[in-house]
Amino acid sequence: MSEADVTVARRDVTSPPARRLIEALNAELSATYPEPGATHFRLDPEEVADGRGAFLIAWRGDTPVGCGAVRRVDEGTGEIKRMYVVPAERGRGVARALLDALEDQARALGLSRIVLETGVRQTAAIRLYERAGFRHIPPFGDYVHSSTTSVCMAKAL
Repeated sequence: MSEADVTVARRDVTSPPARRLIEALNAELSATYPEPGATHFRLDPEEVADGRGAFLIAWRGDTPVGCGAVRRVDEGTGEIKRMYVVPAERGRGVARALLDALEDQARALGLSRIVLETGVRQTAAIRLYERAGFRHIPPFGDYVHSSTTSVCMAKAL
């Protein structure tokens, strides 16, 4: 099985598959960053409403295997949020398929730049983003206060 076997589709962020994936993401982040005060930044449903963003789920057959979102930050910039792939599917093209679909959604929103934040201990994610053309930038927005654990990146579309 490969990336070609994965479909990515827009779904409601409050749907049962989305909630299960986000709960798994939050559990993994809590285990990776157990320090007091570690933050798992939220994503509100209105941030991914039509015209403002999108929440996507990657499927292998009928099984949800990953998720991600893009939300408008300002007129030309979007932010990638809540990227997650279930452990059994890592290294099989799911994250790249999601990222490509999120970039397509950002372009459809008329955005010319996307930014993201990931954690310093998420080295596989950092490598994925670097291979996809993202470059490191200074912490922005809510992440300014988590600069010891956050890695911020950006890409022109």
